[in-house]
Amino acid sequence: MTSGSTTATSPWFVRPPSTDHPARIFCFPYSGTGASAFSAWPAAIDGIEVCPLQFPGRENRLADPHYGTYENLAADLVAPLEPLLDRPFAFFGHCAGALPAYETAVLLAELGLRAPDLLFVSGQTAPHDASRDRMLTLTEAELRAEVEEFVRGRGIEPRPDMIDVGMSVLLGDHAAALAYRRTEPVEVGCPIVVVHWADDPETSLDQLQGWRLYADVVDVQVVDGGHYDFAKAPDALRTLLTGWR
Repeated sequence: MTSGSTTATSPWFVRPPSTDHPARIFCFPYSGTGASAFSAWPAAIDGIEVCPLQFPGRENRLADPHYGTYENLAADLVAPLEPLLDRPFAFFGHCAGALPAYETAVLLAELGLRAPDLLFVSGQTAPHDASRDRMLTLTEAELRAEVEEFVRGRGIEPRPDMIDVGMSVLLGDHAAALAYRRTEPVEVGCPIVVVHWADDPETSLDQLQGWRLYADVVDVQVVDGGHYDFAKAPDALRTLLTGWR
């Protein structure tokens, strides 16, 4: 295969998608973050190109208007995605990122476009249970404290200006999560792999079972690690991510 990239680079991608790989996995970041959530992932895993998505209103797209709702995000994402659906692909969404990943898969099917070969959802309850998320009950002050704790947990002393920028992103994403209401399951038409992190205090294995209503084939897998360990792309996760090819 000839080496190269697609001819146009969209702001939705932090690097030009390549033409060198036979398959792609599009990665949806969780609330308050951007494509850098996947910065420790390799550019490809066993021939599957890793394509982190950059949502508007954060990181190098900080000046772009926030997407507002997961439905808007999915609708805006279709056009930049469509030229890249020329080969097998999967979606991976961690935590709240699993919800726009799901909505995008549903929308592609509604539009008669190519659907994902697989939808990976990591550490996130099913759409009809999403409103029960603990984070949605927190005040702005409590959210700020969570962000500061998260930063300290990574060995960095949080600066107020850094936290201010993070909060501006998180509050927009938090509002989108609060607005999200899908009460009736709609099947995606592709298998779903649900990833449960064994040491995740945010979601239990039982809470993830709701995803079984969203596809004919739903495989729940338990992986060692905590809620944010997906960012390290551990070997057990890589095995899951490449098992469909």
